Amino acid sequence: MTFSLYGPFVFGHLHCNLKNNISPPVDDDVCFALHRKYQLRRSVLAQSLDPMEVCGVDSEGKEFNSAQEMWREEIGEEGDETKKTQWYRDGGVEASVDGVLGGYGHVNDADIIGSEVFLKTLLQERLVNGETNQHLVALDCGSGVGRITKNLLIRYFNEVDLVEPVAQFLDAARENLASTGSETHKAANFFCVPLQEFTPADQRYDVIWVQWCIGHLTDDDFVSFFNRAKGCLKPGGFFVVKENLAKQGFVLDKEDRSITRSDPYFKQLFRRCGLHLYQTKDQKGLPKELFAVKMYALTVDTPPKVHRTRSKTSSNRPQIIK
Repeated sequence: MTFSLYGPFVFGHLHCNLKNNISPPVDDDVCFALHRKYQLRRSVLAQSLDPMEVCGVDSEGKEFNSAQEMWREEIGEEGDETKKTQWYRDGGVEASVDGVLGGYGHVNDADIIGSEVFLKTLLQERLVNGETNQHLVALDCGSGVGRITKNLLIRYFNEVDLVEPVAQFLDAARENLASTGSETHKAANFFCVPLQEFTPADQRYDVIWVQWCIGHLTDDDFVSFFNRAKGCLKPGGFFVVKENLAKQGFVLDKEDRSITRSDPYFKQLFRRCGLHLYQTKDQKGLPKELFAVKMYALTVDTPPKVHRTRSKTSSNRPQIIK
């Protein structure tokens, strides 16, 4: 299984955004099918109470009435092992930043800047609290060639562990990180294990960073991974999930066996994992023709509710209906 193939925007050979536009070259029939499908189903999706029941489409233009229908076709009714093995098959891209970003290496700077702003706020609120002697440890899931560790995590954490199933990518990560960091900020461990089979060490991590890789996991393996990983967070620790978003339902990439989920789809899976949504942020500065990207901060503990009171003077003023 190659998590790193699930780059920021690649949908087979198509590149889609949330306006359902597809940049050339694409097949006209597929383009029409995608557009028509979303137009016809929009009212149904808006009324759906269960995100898992929303419809989706694959990279060949086939429509699905629900996520369950798609998973039955892809991995069988009860998770057929042969079909599941095929789902987690390996692929191949160049072991470089441009390769793991699906040919969009030039978005690296915008991605890292957006992630850093999000991370700094979370660290201040959840972990640092003015202390300077904390020993912080992060896990980079689906690390690929170490892009996120090198450009972001190693600057904020004393140790970063990397988990990546493709040995070629992990070797490139070791090389890329050999001269990065210091004795107090370093890449510590390199695990060559598929995420659906990986169990992190108990209470080792302050942050578990999951970016552009979880789309390769089936729903059941998604839930199973986070259930295992919850016990690997230190008190106050949290997950960051940063992923592409489908505008509605889901988009299945038949070529590299990945699924782009919608925001309601993600939130339903997070609930199944027993995780609480602490904070979210939209990634800015990416090309408009690409999938939108969202960051989720997730905690095991329930975030405290903030009770706000309104003054009598302001309560009678005209308000925007939300």
